Amino acid sequence: MARKDSENQKRSMSRMFRGKEIFKPLNTGWIDEHVACVREWVANIFFYTKNGTTIMIDAGYNYERLCEKMRWLDLDPASIRHILITHQDTDHVGALERDSELLFRDAVIYLSETENRYLTGEVRRKVFYGLYRLPLVKADNEKVLLKDGQILNVDGIKIECILVPGHTWGHMVYLIDNAYLFTGDTLWFGADGGYSFISTLAEDNRLSVRSLEALEKNLRRRKGTIKIITGHTGWTDDLSFAFRHRTELCAPFKKRMHDPDAPYDGYDEEDDTEEKARTVRLPKQIDHAGK
Repeated sequence: MARKDSENQKRSMSRMFRGKEIFKPLNTGWIDEHVACVREWVANIFFYTKNGTTIMIDAGYNYERLCEKMRWLDLDPASIRHILITHQDTDHVGALERDSELLFRDAVIYLSETENRYLTGEVRRKVFYGLYRLPLVKADNEKVLLKDGQILNVDGIKIECILVPGHTWGHMVYLIDNAYLFTGDTLWFGADGGYSFISTLAEDNRLSVRSLEALEKNLRRRKGTIKIITGHTGWTDDLSFAFRHRTELCAPFKKRMHDPDAPYDGYDEEDDTEEKARTVRLPKQIDHAGK
């Protein structure tokens, strides 16, 4: 994988999904006092800050504006020492690639031991129903390999690691301080609720649906409110909204409910500005179905 692969994906995916109401990324800004977001085309990367420590969740594309947008949030790339990786797709690990700007060269990355097989080349990532293999990602950061259910403590920040395979074989989501769930590419939020993520990009769609069932049961056993934060759409603290259509796939080329909040082309970043990042909180997903 290289910077040119990120650029090629931007061009091809923009043409393919323009007008399909699929990608609805959050703009750069803060969800609340703990969680900040940087928008990279259609993908979001997140930063969780508490007690002077900032943990990064996913590493986005191999994207030349990352340092600039982090400055909008008063975040210093050099301060990042821990990066949680949900999965190793182009738009989630690009800032770790050898030909990137290496902003996080000293950070330790955390990912599931199953997902690491993509990085070693033991398994190749396939999309579009197995018809297309993505280029191999090459990164040199120190790695910590995780098991399902493992709990980490990083400077007083509790991180629970939950394996949710389907989109990739080792996809992992992270529940931080029992209050913030970073879901990567497991959930897609439409106007009327959450669906299993984009069908054409999954290794196994049936497995994705089973994984979401297990994840919902896991979350419903817990007390307190959890903010569910996605990699390509928005966030919500309504569990029923988040899992309303978990047995259904986000099928990008089939008819579906219109979403008035979806941009025509998610790759157009014209509305992502420093002024908004500094002054406007990122609102939660609106339930247009009203159920």
